[in-house]
Amino acid sequence: MQQRSNGRLRIALPNKGRLADDVRTLFADAGLELRSAGDRALVASLGADFEAIFVRAQDIPEFVADGAADAGVTGWDLVCESERALESLLDLEFGRCRLVVAAREESGIASLTDIVSDGNGGPRVATAFPRITKHYFADAHCTITIVPVSGAAEIAPHLGIADIVTDLVSTGSTLRVNQLREIATILESTARLIIAPERLPGRKRAMDELVAALESVLRARGMRYIMANIPRAALDQVRRVLPGLNGPTVIDVLNGGHLVAVHAVVRQDAIYRTIADLKTLGGEGILVTRIERLMP
Repeated sequence: MQQRSNGRLRIALPNKGRLADDVRTLFADAGLELRSAGDRALVASLGADFEAIFVRAQDIPEFVADGAADAGVTGWDLVCESERALESLLDLEFGRCRLVVAAREESGIASLTDIVSDGNGGPRVATAFPRITKHYFADAHCTITIVPVSGAAEIAPHLGIADIVTDLVSTGSTLRVNQLREIATILESTARLIIAPERLPGRKRAMDELVAALESVLRARGMRYIMANIPRAALDQVRRVLPGLNGPTVIDVLNGGHLVAVHAVVRQDAIYRTIADLKTLGGEGILVTRIERLMP
């Protein structure tokens, strides 16, 4: 497929749900704010180089593989289930979940080795991921019968339509509420930026720039920028307190006398201890700010 007549590359994005909200936030933080004609618009401007189309998350692998979109964002579980030849350009680190095998707690099944064929096609497995499930059990040399469902697989054992389920979990609480026990993890999934590899060469520069923009936002999350005035004599100790990315930046303070300014990027979860250590070394004027984007 050729580049669109408006010169923009087309990115397929989820049209609803938590994944859609997280994607919009990430793109906006990267300077690629979605601008559309209205809340129900199916197409939106995405900066000067891209446009977004909004479709179901499960349809995005097909759109990208068939060339209807130049790239897309969706869950890796959906990419694997599609069995299309797609490449992950970037792990977006949200939408984290696992596809697991689970059975009723009273079934006596605690591992795959406890799954025994009944001689009539094997145990019935309810799942919204029939392709992944089929390959997984085949690789484990377990004979099963797939029972496709569109959702709420966890209810299937209680209705007698399946003995086992494969289902997506984040915390596993839904399985526990329904008296199901996890017995194996099939795959771990997060949201990914995907593309069809054969179409990457003609779009490599644009995709590299998009990846760099999104990655800079992801890299900044969980990090903070800290600045403080520190006695020059304490610099050796400060380097241990503020390692930063490549060590702290040290700047002379105008008319500061014995003080110098130190700047560094530190993890958010280390801020409390870092401030306490700087104050012990005589630090003052300590300032902590959020980081919007961080390039290596």
